Amino acid sequence: MPTYEYECPKCHHAFELVQSMRDEPLKKCPKCKKSGVKRLVGGGAGLIFKGSGFYITDYRNKDSAAKEKRKAGGDAKPAETKPVEAKPAATTAATPASSKGAVATK
Repeated sequence: MPTYEYECPKCHHAFELVQSMRDEPLKKCPKCKKSGVKRLVGGGAGLIFKGSGFYITDYRNKDSAAKEKRKAGGDAKPAETKPVEAKPAATTAATPASSKGAVATK
């Protein structure tokens, strides 16, 4: 429920009152009991979160925070590279050209 600010123009008593949005504004001052109390226009308090809530950073580990910092260009470290093993090229043995019907002899 929101908190409303009121002020009595006759006795200049300013006070706050927690009311439902559906409730009618007050008409009488609680101090001098005269009518004419005005509800003041307030800036509002915005959202108030109570408790720990859930945030993206609540369950992160330290390693992921360091990775995010590196991605953002913070503490730029050169990326670790693993050496690539050179694989021998596949060699094809030279085979004599054979034609149909030809028999290879030794």
